[in-house]
Amino acid sequence: MLYIIDRFEGKWAVIHHNRETFNLPKELLPEDALEGDIITIDVNVDKANTKKAQDEVRKLMDSLMEE
Repeated sequence: MLYIIDRFEGKWAVIHHNRETFNLPKELLPEDALEGDIITIDVNVDKANTKKAQDEVRKLMDSLMEE
């Protein structure tokens, strides 16, 4: 998929993809990224941290139910 950096606006990069535009925090891009560059985006689910967060919420809910 082609994601093109259209421009930068403050802390945001304006990205074009399939005739749609969205903003992405500049801090997620490589420091040398420039307007007009084509970037790739890889998104993964962090199963370990998801489980950890769910366990913490479950423990909090259990402790609230006990009170």
